Amino acid sequence: MQIFFKKTISLNCFNLLVAVWLACALNISFFKKAVEYSGLSGVHAGFWLFSLVLVLSSYYFIVLQLLSWQWTKKIVAILMIIVGGCSAYFINSMGVMMTPEQIQNMMQTDHREVTNLFSSDFILTLIWSVILPSLVVIFIPVQKTTFFKQLISKILTIFASLIVAGGLIYASYIDFSSLFRGHREIRLLISPNSTFNAGLSYYKKLSYKPLPLVKYGEDATHNKVAGKPKLMVLVVGETARAESFSLNGYGRETNPELSKVSDLINFNQASSCGTATAVSVPCMFSGMPRVDYDSRLASHREGLLDIMQRAGYKVTWIDNNSGCKGACDRVHQYQIPKDIQKQYCEGREYCTDGVLVASLQRYIKSIPENDHTPQLVVLHQMGSHGPAYYARTLPEFTPFKPTCDTNTIQDCAHQNLINSYDNSIVYTDHILKQVLDQLHDTTKYQTGFWYLSDHGESTGENGLYLHGAPYAFAPSQQTHIPMMMWFSPDWNQQQIQCLGTQKNSKVGQDNLFPTLLSLLDVKSQTIDLKLDLLSHCASTTK
Repeated sequence: MQIFFKKTISLNCFNLLVAVWLACALNISFFKKAVEYSGLSGVHAGFWLFSLVLVLSSYYFIVLQLLSWQWTKKIVAILMIIVGGCSAYFINSMGVMMTPEQIQNMMQTDHREVTNLFSSDFILTLIWSVILPSLVVIFIPVQKTTFFKQLISKILTIFASLIVAGGLIYASYIDFSSLFRGHREIRLLISPNSTFNAGLSYYKKLSYKPLPLVKYGEDATHNKVAGKPKLMVLVVGETARAESFSLNGYGRETNPELSKVSDLINFNQASSCGTATAVSVPCMFSGMPRVDYDSRLASHREGLLDIMQRAGYKVTWIDNNSGCKGACDRVHQYQIPKDIQKQYCEGREYCTDGVLVASLQRYIKSIPENDHTPQLVVLHQMGSHGPAYYARTLPEFTPFKPTCDTNTIQDCAHQNLINSYDNSIVYTDHILKQVLDQLHDTTKYQTGFWYLSDHGESTGENGLYLHGAPYAFAPSQQTHIPMMMWFSPDWNQQQIQCLGTQKNSKVGQDNLFPTLLSLLDVKSQTIDLKLDLLSHCASTTK
């Protein structure tokens, strides 16, 4: 390819070309949002866009001038092109914002989830935004010069770039100030800058030295009550949003089975602790409310399941997702029998959630008749995990058509995408009803059921897809989650009545830790009475 680049260029010119490519080719979504938020039009909007392009190009040029030298120029350029091209695909096509939580979610995912993100659009994007520009960088000839001349040249060009960028910012100061103060989340759309910043923040968390396990709730005791032992099944949903549940007023019948359960307590104003599994799951089991959540402390401190186990409960985690993110590390993790796996997993990339119902049934049957140990079983769903919503259900639970039968959801007609997502909710409705039927038929225990999703999902609203947006800026689709409870007739009726009075209250994952302890008659100083739903009716439920 050398024949296409007969004339050598200076390092300054090389860095400028790379900077312009990074700024212009990879930040379409950023520029669109910036113009949209500005509310400008005509010539003023054109000058504003021109200013943004020059300022961002100047910024990347300065960065490259500092990092890219004669011996590092092509390595630095290719690295920025690769990171920028990959992140730009998700930012520009799905509206994904690059945060430390997104990086954490990506690093903690499994290979199956990664393959779900690959599509023809992704491959084409990699070709034009990563492979082709990288080849140009590799083969383009760059002049060699002395270090002293290179240093002087860099100082002068950096100074000139600062003047250009500073002048443009000064000329449009009100617009720049309004954009980055009023819409601070927009910086997360700048590629590859946001990805490097998020990656650095995540790396800092990883670099922390491992800390010893902190005991928590050592005072926990089980205040046994008369009657049969308790069996509570906690279902942790995946990517289900409350607004798509007909139980919460959605216009489509997405809960045809649960809507017939008269004694179901549906909480219609529940919220999540985070917008990604890697945040929400550890948070809800940590005993820390969202506003005080410390992920580092949670990673080495005992949580809800440890306390339940200490109090005398047999705690079992049954997983059909990518793990418990540390929440179940010290309790029994049920190994799904091979015959059940064959029935629900064979020939599929993921097991259907029917594997959880069959495993729960098998587990309960395996408990010896003379074993009266109280039980807490956690089922972790695959639920509505995207982007392959069409694969999260079965043909008999696909009432809404036509569907979006691809991972490239941003290319589907919006209604088709909604159909596929809603079908996944219909299947979750069926799974939850099967769990309830199993508990209803279990006469050895007082049985309870609690379902709540880990977070919600965006399906193209305001140009956003999937989840993981910063909580402060996240739309309600990602934070408003479904939550419901059910109890057998022999459960404490006063507790049930108390919870029923709060079904229209603002509740959520913050309430899980203290309320579950109280529901299961566990006493501990770790219970925050302000978040314990039963404490609101303490005189009748304790």
